[in-house]
Amino acid sequence: MLNNIGLPGILLIAVVVLVLFGRGKISSLMGEVGKGITSFKKGVSEGQKELEEASAEEAKDVTPAAETPKDKV
Repeated sequence: MLNNIGLPGILLIAVVVLVLFGRGKISSLMGEVGKGITSFKKGVSEGQKELEEASAEEAKDVTPAAETPKDKV
């Protein structure tokens, strides 16, 4: 059904939506969508950062222990 809308159909739908809701309502709605996308990206990056920090804490320390004076001969 949606495969054969084409450019003229999309333009017609856009004009109808613009007439029904008005320019101000649509611009405020798009502003809210933009804020939501920004917030989502920020949340994803913070979550990824937390996962990286947690995996860094769990990483094993493989450096040899420092020698104590008793070990030296």
